[in-house]
Amino acid sequence: MPEALPVATIRTQVTVPLTFPDGYTTTARVFTFKGLVDGREHLALGLGDWAGALDRLAAGGEAPLVRPHSECLTGDVFGSQRCDCGPQLREAVQRIAETGGFLLYLRQEGRGIGLYAKLDAYALQDAGLDTYQANVALGRGEDERDYSAAAQMLATLGVPRVRLLSSNPDKAEQLTQLGVDVAERVLTSVFLSPANADYLAAKAAKAAKAAEVEAAETLAGSPSERPVSR
Repeated sequence: MPEALPVATIRTQVTVPLTFPDGYTTTARVFTFKGLVDGREHLALGLGDWAGALDRLAAGGEAPLVRPHSECLTGDVFGSQRCDCGPQLREAVQRIAETGGFLLYLRQEGRGIGLYAKLDAYALQDAGLDTYQANVALGRGEDERDYSAAAQMLATLGVPRVRLLSSNPDKAEQLTQLGVDVAERVLTSVFLSPANADYLAAKAAKAAKAAEVEAAETLAGSPSERPVSR
């Protein structure tokens, strides 16, 4: 049963030209919102022919490509090699711009634990913990990201059905529980570097474990419905 969420409204929208360090350029229609459940300043970027994508969806056509991207100051802005966030953001913008759709830029740094705590987790990773173990050692959840505001933003933009650009099954699960129809999950590329090999290995192991659990639940005929955190 999808979880009911309050209705959000568009606060303002403005066109912003984008240029990435490798020279790629495009234009985004940036939307801000009122009434998001967590009170944070999340953004939706309409990329490419996003208006045409909405028209096609309304006419019963293909769902627009959408990526919920959680903020990563170190990777998105400073080009940190400890994660793959910056390259994923760059890839998502181009892929969405080519087909028309939305990038949801969500202000939930460090899998939701915040910037300072993320840097504390980095120190623990340097001592041998993986990215999830480090969060737990700080007394936080392995992944505290919540996609309730993302579901609100999609509803406000008139996007009840999406092709989800993500390799993370938790995003699809949460959005589905929140009433978004995930028509397809489109996998992202792998951006491996010597600095992020352990990080990517931990993410891959986490995804594989989640897939095993999902397969077991499907065979048992009783998929779990975990509560969505606020």
